[in-house]
Amino acid sequence: MKAKMKVILERMHQYNADNMAYLAFGLDKDIFYDALVVAPSYTPYKLKMDGTCKVTTLKEGAYIAGYLVEKDGLKIAWIKIASTDSNLIDHICVCAELRFKKMIFIGAVGALKTDFHPGDICTPSYSIAGGIAHTYLKDSMQDFVPFERVMPDAVFVDKVLEEGINRGYDIRKASVFCTPSIALEYYHLEEIKEFDTDLIEMETAAFYLMADLLEIDSVALLVVSDNSATGAALVGRTQEEQERYEASRSSVLPEMILAVAEMK
Repeated sequence: MKAKMKVILERMHQYNADNMAYLAFGLDKDIFYDALVVAPSYTPYKLKMDGTCKVTTLKEGAYIAGYLVEKDGLKIAWIKIASTDSNLIDHICVCAELRFKKMIFIGAVGALKTDFHPGDICTPSYSIAGGIAHTYLKDSMQDFVPFERVMPDAVFVDKVLEEGINRGYDIRKASVFCTPSIALEYYHLEEIKEFDTDLIEMETAAFYLMADLLEIDSVALLVVSDNSATGAALVGRTQEEQERYEASRSSVLPEMILAVAEMK
């Protein structure tokens, strides 16, 4: 990890207990995990991974939970967190002293353009930070850059896309706007569309900033849940839309999580 991340952890430990990942998620710092999955709302059970993997619930709280997913020698640490970039930053910081080879973000994403449909699997080509939480990762809170563009490690992402193609999956690169509010994104929707991004969600800009601080190969895998441009609703999908969304969520995402975890 970068020197700044070490300082962040040192400051946290001044005011908090050691072994925070165990206290929050039940994860063991002495285990070497093949991957850490970071998932707002999604659990291994929701993705039906307990049908093909051994899934152990380590700890469950009101808003967060920790799981261990095992298959064919793989050990995957899984944290379910609440939505928003600030929650993601806090909980990845809590897990930063765990030992893991890769980090995988999974979540739902809304589409802003007509050529995306519920059930499509995407990964950010870049993410625009529409909130302010990412500013707290800078040296000064006064270094705020509005609507900062955050880039993933394209080399690793391309390896993941190639692995997806080998398994018959078309994972699309797409630009993402990260909103700090779901309810208010609709109020500002026309202004958000001026950024000309393909998709909208809440966390991937912060995720890739944290990946950079940890110096860990990382990828975000997003399943399209709705589309404001076509009228495909987040709440109230048609039966066809719901079936396609659930198929991607419970088949493509689990297989890609395992595939990324075992990548060399």
